[in-house]
Order: sequence, then structure tokens, then C-alpha cells
Amino acid sequence: MTRMPAALRPLRHRDFRLLWAGLAVSLVGSGLWLVALAWQVISLGGGPAQLSLVTAVYSVGLLAFLLVGGVAADRLPQRLVMLAADLVRAAVLLVLGALSLSGDLRIWHLAVGGLVIGAGEAFFIPSYTALLPRLLPEDEFLAANGLEGTLRPLAQQAAGPALGGVAVAALSPGVAILAGGLTYLVSAGCLLAMNVRPAKGHAIPNGSGAPGLVSIFADLREGFGYVRRTSWLWATLLFALAFVLFIIGPLEVLLPFAIRDNLGGGADDYGLALAAFGVGGAAGALAISSGRLPRRYLTVMLLLWGLGSLPFAAVGLADALWVVCVALFVVGAAFSAGMVIWGTLLQRRVPGGLRGRVSSLDFFVSLALMPVSMAIAGPAGAAFGLTAVFLVAGIVPGLLAVTAILIPRLDRDELDHPLDHPATHELSATDPPAR
Repeated sequence: MTRMPAALRPLRHRDFRLLWAGLAVSLVGSGLWLVALAWQVISLGGGPAQLSLVTAVYSVGLLAFLLVGGVAADRLPQRLVMLAADLVRAAVLLVLGALSLSGDLRIWHLAVGGLVIGAGEAFFIPSYTALLPRLLPEDEFLAANGLEGTLRPLAQQAAGPALGGVAVAALSPGVAILAGGLTYLVSAGCLLAMNVRPAKGHAIPNGSGAPGLVSIFADLREGFGYVRRTSWLWATLLFALAFVLFIIGPLEVLLPFAIRDNLGGGADDYGLALAAFGVGGAAGALAISSGRLPRRYLTVMLLLWGLGSLPFAAVGLADALWVVCVALFVVGAAFSAGMVIWGTLLQRRVPGGLRGRVSSLDFFVSLALMPVSMAIAGPAGAAFGLTAVFLVAGIVPGLLAVTAILIPRLDRDELDHPLDHPATHELSATDPPAR
């Protein structure tokens, strides 16, 4: 009998297969919704300002509820939190789709719906991170995160938008929105079919205290306190905050202008460049998860992000599209490979009762400076030139990564807390206690 590749071994577990299938379908739905939303706004007579408003409201819902979603993931059964998030998002899209088909939809409906969908995402993500360690043995966490890292760009950035475009072109934005709602119902069905049991060596986290605003703030303070006492967490989160500031703006705002102005390219070339970034992300996630966690896991992770950004400099200097595509493929691969290691560390080194809050804080930090980065990228490009901005985006993250490793001595921390053996306990004696 042929032995299953290491990267696919988590799929042997029924509950993980169901979770992964549900995630895949919901990610397709998220990508489909983004395309349907854009064309629905256009069909209602809206322009860039209206579309920006609706997407900004979605971000508000996500950020406003993200930390509370982390508390919920640590207090409540994660599967039920995810199920509720899927059902709420499905209900919103089904209502919006019905309003669209009936001709009663207005842009403010889309804004309110975006707010609720963002809130649903805020509850779903931390619970997913906290639930996964209950489904698998520790030595399969890396492979499981690699599967997710491979799936996410292919489903959310490729399959979902492609299906959304076909549905809008062949039928209508309303039908595409309804299809997005159905994907969340399928995801909810997968969650209902699961029979969640803790993996060997893991206990179901117990909620603490009675629900209430004071108790929620106390739980948040506990999560912040744990991060503050844990050098590998605060150092990585501070690095991520600065990393996002330097990277997201050039990628999201300046890349299309670099392709147009430097290469004379159009929308099709821009789409190809983004596709290279997404395919690179899938390849990087699959590659890092096919082996074992690196012994120097913190160093490797931060250098993947820091030195992996160097090809951004080539984007600013390139005079051919293939150079840009190769550069973005490498950036995407390095970024996703680092994310797979990071997700594995959250699941192996953070106590079970704190995983939801720490993962929500991680996501919150990752999003916090995105609007700032996108806001300053345009003026920076106009003032200093596209080439200069891409050079800074390529060089500075490497310097930040080295700083994040050396100042808190993460190179010593990773040796004091080895994770390259399956039997290694998720907390060593020198880790801060959970409670």
C-alpha cells in the first residue's frame, strides 16, 4: 500500500476532513461574495466611493468584534461558535440576494450586511484556530496548517472570484449573492456532521466566569498579559505590525501602477501578477508542511517573512512582466510558508485556554495598520517614485526580522523550547503559565 504523503496525513481524520471541506466551501463563498458585491454596487448606480464605504464597513465589523471573538473561542465550544457564524452569514447573504432579485435592494442594505458578515468572520477565525488542535495529534499540526495555507489562496482568491464572475455574467449579482449564502450553509452542514473529541493529550478548554462585560474585559486582559510576558509572541506581533505597514500598501495600491507605468501593462497583466502571488502562496504552504517543523522555527519563520520580501525590490526595478511574476511568486511562497509555521506555533506553544484570544489578537494586529499602509502608499509613491517605495518594501522587512530575532533573543528561546519531536509537550517549564 502506498504511504500517504506527510502533507496529506491530517485528511485521515474524519472530523478534520469535514472541517477542511467546510472551510474550503466557505472560502469559495467569501471570494464569490467580493465579486458579487462589487457588481451589485455598480448595478445600483454606485461608484468607487460607495464600494469603498461598503468594504470599509465590513472591516469595521471584523475589527470591532475580533477580540470578543477570541474570548468566545476560549469560553464556548468552538464548533458551535463557528456554526453560529456560518448560519448568520448565510442568512445575511440569502436576504441580500432575495432583495436583489426582487429589486428592493439598496446600498445601505449591503453596508449593514457587510458589517454583520465582518462580525461573523471575527467569531469564526479564532474558533477555527482553537478547534484544530482538538482534532489532530501534535505532529500533524504543521501539515494541517499547510493544507489551509494551500487552500486559502486557491479557494478565496481564485475559485471563488472565478465562480462569482461567471454567476454575475451569466445570471445576475443577486444570484451570485444567493450562491454565496448557500456556501455558508454547506459549511454549517459540515460542522454539524462533526463529532468533536479532543486529541490525545489535549483537553477541552473550560470557560471561566459568568458572561458579562466585566468578565469579557478580564479575559482580554489575561490574553494581553500572556502575550506581554511571552517574548516570542510580542516580538513577532510587533514585527507583523511593522511588516504590514511596509508591505500591504505597495502590494495593494502601487502594484497596478507599477505594471502600467513601468511595463505598459493592463488589467490582464495585473491579474496575472496577482495570480502568481496566490500560486506562490499555495506552493510555499505545501512545501513547508511536507516536512517537519524546522528546529530553528522562530528564526526560519521571521527570515521567511523578512528576507522573503526582498523580491519586492525587483518589482520596482523590473522592465518585464515575467520578472514581476517571479518576484511575487517568491514573496507569496515565503509569506505563506512563514504563516504555516506561525499557525503551528500558536497551536503548540499557546495554552489551550488562551488560543482563541491570542489568535484573535494576532489577526487584529495584522489588520490594524493595513488602512494606514494603503493610505500612505499612494502619496509615498507620488513623492519618492514607485521604484523607491518598492525598494524600501523589499529591504526594510529583512532588517526588522533580524531585529525581532536578536533583541529578545528568540534564537535562544527556540532552542529552549524544541518542537521538532512529536512527543514534545506544548508548554515547557519556562513558558508563562496559562492561569
